[in-house]
Amino acid sequence: MFMSLLEKRRSIRRFLDRPVEKEKIDLLVEAALRAPSSRGFNPWEFVVVSDRRMLERLAQAKEHGSAFLKDAALGMVVCADSTKSDVWVEDASIATIIIQLAAESLGLGTCWIQIRGRSHAPDRSSQEYVAELLRLPPGMMVEAMLAIGYSAEHKAPHPKDGLLWRQVHCTVFGTPYPTP
Repeated sequence: MFMSLLEKRRSIRRFLDRPVEKEKIDLLVEAALRAPSSRGFNPWEFVVVSDRRMLERLAQAKEHGSAFLKDAALGMVVCADSTKSDVWVEDASIATIIIQLAAESLGLGTCWIQIRGRSHAPDRSSQEYVAELLRLPPGMMVEAMLAIGYSAEHKAPHPKDGLLWRQVHCTVFGTPYPTP
């Protein structure tokens, strides 16, 4: 069942004009809170956004690659307290993919919107923009935002024979892994 989730999950950037049910949002939040973290520090924090105006404002977080968030029914902003853990980036990333896989299992489409290290404008980072919008406290870093909703597009799974098997090595780098 897990492998079929991985096969089906694709980045979705077009959404139906249909709200996500509260029960499904609650399950996404529970999935996020169950995400593993290094040493159990749980530095992540999540901001759940269904307010249309806020989604439109968050959709402007980056110069490129975030505009589709305005059409999603739901956004989840994945943040982490950088003072709690030196691996907050990894912990927040793990939580983000856990949310994506949970969403896929609930029949929802998602797309990751990278915020950390991105620009809102030439003189302002996406971090600064989102932190101000969401009133994040100092030290609360934004890893990513997820656009979530019912998909208005269908994307076929990537074919198994199209996977990058050449990037898998056996025992030492350079020794090809035998393709199944």
